[in-house]
Amino acid sequence: MVAMSDSADDQLIAGPPVVELDEAVALVGGFPALAGASLKLAGTEIVGLRGPNGAGKSTLLRVCAGLIPLRRGRGHVLGHDLATRTGRQSARRSIGLLGHNTSLYDDLTVQENVWFWSRANRAASDDVKAAMGHMGLSGRLATVPVSGLSEGQRRRTAMAILLARRPKVWLLDEPHAGLDRSGRDLLDQLLIDAAKAGATVLVATHDRGRIDDVLTRTVWLESGTISELIP
Repeated sequence: MVAMSDSADDQLIAGPPVVELDEAVALVGGFPALAGASLKLAGTEIVGLRGPNGAGKSTLLRVCAGLIPLRRGRGHVLGHDLATRTGRQSARRSIGLLGHNTSLYDDLTVQENVWFWSRANRAASDDVKAAMGHMGLSGRLATVPVSGLSEGQRRRTAMAILLARRPKVWLLDEPHAGLDRSGRDLLDQLLIDAAKAGATVLVATHDRGRIDDVLTRTVWLESGTISELIP
């Protein structure tokens, strides 16, 4: 591992950063889950976020998504100030977050969930249909209640909602969990295609060997701070 310095980080960023945290501190239950984390992400990057359990990876994603306020430090996503309520709300419109909890309604079908959440986020009808087809949800599976899905099928449904929105920033927390081999390959290609289209992708993952080939670089988070870079 190579220690990260400001100058080294700057060399990795071509153009103005899409996501920028500077000494960010965020509390969860009164505990500093982020304790001075600094990070810069550029457009077209696919960055892996690694670290031990409890390091603050999920918190960092939620801070970038505008869901957890900063207690100290600075943060901007797509030019929106994460230190203000207005800035966080504005940033969310262009951010797609896929966490451990997919937030799907168990009593609705796959199709009903995708349409509900996609249209709530102002996704175009054509994009919703294309996303369902891309994730293999247009056939019989479309009419199955979410309560009857496997973990991998739930993940595909949540990914269809994210894909339909076409976010400029993708924030993914262990996205390969529960997916079979074809689902994992499909997800990897989605990340590559998103970056090629200009999006910024940040993936928290323990799946080191499986996803390394699609990553631009990897950062290490521990004790609430980003201190090392894994080449």
